[in-house]
Amino acid sequence: MQKRSVFALALAAATVAALTGCSAGSSADDGKVRVVASTNVYGDIASTIAGSAVEVTSLMSDPAQDPHSFEASAQSQLAVSKADILIENGGGYDDFMDTLRTGSKNTKATVLNVVDISGKKAAGGDLNEHVWYDFPTVQKFTTALTDALSKADPAQKATFAKNAAAFSGKLAALQNREAELKSKYAGEGVAITEPVPLYLLEASGLVNKTPAKFSAAIEEGTDVSPLVLQQTLALFSGHQVKLLAYNEQTSGPETARVQAAAAAAGIPVVPVTETLPKGKDYVGWMNANIDAVGAALAK
Repeated sequence: MQKRSVFALALAAATVAALTGCSAGSSADDGKVRVVASTNVYGDIASTIAGSAVEVTSLMSDPAQDPHSFEASAQSQLAVSKADILIENGGGYDDFMDTLRTGSKNTKATVLNVVDISGKKAAGGDLNEHVWYDFPTVQKFTTALTDALSKADPAQKATFAKNAAAFSGKLAALQNREAELKSKYAGEGVAITEPVPLYLLEASGLVNKTPAKFSAAIEEGTDVSPLVLQQTLALFSGHQVKLLAYNEQTSGPETARVQAAAAAAGIPVVPVTETLPKGKDYVGWMNANIDAVGAALAK
């Protein structure tokens, strides 16, 4: 996916040079380990595992913001220049991280690319890069992050391991909840506006009936053809799906029509987001998503 590389061109070379000249690499004067994550999803997981021993900064953290239009700032550049560990989603989702890292001249930081860690490859089209909705991937990331933290601050290794084990137990519980849904609803059809929650839906045994050209157009911000839109709307008028998973951080005329069609047909709409909602941690957020899917399927 190409839409996410919206790096602010206003970060002129002189600004970048001035910022990075002050930091000179990833070492911090106070000796504290610094983690910079592209989104608050990974920032929250990092804080959960690291505890108070590490300073964590999330570049995308506003739940009201459309992640598609994120622009990195001079403050983002400075944070990256000082980081010991950089966490990026990868897969084209947050290409601005690579731009920031190159501009900061921070060559010492450990870079964790979650798509790379996942081992997922594109199958029959574009890769679904929303891997934070895939709990096995989040477990792999947890292991990689714990290793990176332990190398950066060996004195806290036992604490990191303890926190990671507790978090892994909660991930296992989330997977058990998906398995419960699968045992009840395997094969049921669902619709999506974008493939944001698709890993969770598929792990719950659900089948995405949305025309691929519809969700691809919405994700890329391009026009949906009249034929594809009608095919999508027919999913609701024909009651071919049990729910619509709707990305409430991005909307437009086509998604509004789809949402209205679902409501008119009495089909539940399950709102989902790409970044962590205010007041939620990762596990609480995912439990709420599973609650919402389960409630919709039960109707």
